[in-house]
Amino acid sequence: MDVGIIGGTGPLGRGLAVRLAAAGHRVLLGSRDAERAEGICAELRQSAGGALAAGSLRGVANADAALPDMVVLATPWEGALDTVAELAGALQGSTVVSVGNALVRHGREAHAVVPPRGSVAAMVQAALPGSRVVAAGQHLPARSLADLSRPFEADVLVCADDADARQDVCDLLCTVDGLRPVAAGSLAQAAAIEAFTAVLVTVNMGHRAHSTLHLAGMTLPVHGDGRPSGAAAGGGSGPAGGTGAPAGGGRRP
Repeated sequence: MDVGIIGGTGPLGRGLAVRLAAAGHRVLLGSRDAERAEGICAELRQSAGGALAAGSLRGVANADAALPDMVVLATPWEGALDTVAELAGALQGSTVVSVGNALVRHGREAHAVVPPRGSVAAMVQAALPGSRVVAAGQHLPARSLADLSRPFEADVLVCADDADARQDVCDLLCTVDGLRPVAAGSLAQAAAIEAFTAVLVTVNMGHRAHSTLHLAGMTLPVHGDGRPSGAAAGGGSGPAGGTGAPAGGGRRP
């Protein structure tokens, strides 16, 4: 699958790019500066040590990253609306995965900010009425994703108003070793999902940990809407502590 990552030069964008490329997808890592994006891709290819197929990861301008049918919006949440406004035409009809969290730091805590419409994902959906916006990846361990030598496991809550788009994103995440996507309802759930990242970040800062999300009590692995999927979900039972700090779409602990 071709996957574009708009604003992909931050920690979460880089990590998603290298993990998706390693899973066999063709990834376009976007930036306002295409040259900078290609330089970062060169670094990622080198650090991957031959684990990425030729041509699987390329640096491009954001406008080019917006062209695939599956696009990840990885800009800091404050700039999300301005970014998608410039790319609305290219994103028409696409599935847009919003990974951002509205967070601010107060001393040794992260606090959730309530953006317009209650969540970053809902805000993006309102700005892109012709796109199918899915919220996912808010709790992923951004700092460890880019290191392919470092295994990790994480549950990924996926919510959207469009059930087909939600399933498409679950299917994509299932191809990445260690990720277990779990369908979490409509886009209304994004407010709680995004805000909970503040709790994870605060716990990690207070305990000097790198915890992520794991839902217990479910038949494993789980694929999308709850149907068993065999080994496709990553073959893990959920994340253990110390596997990476939750990502905040531009706000990192």
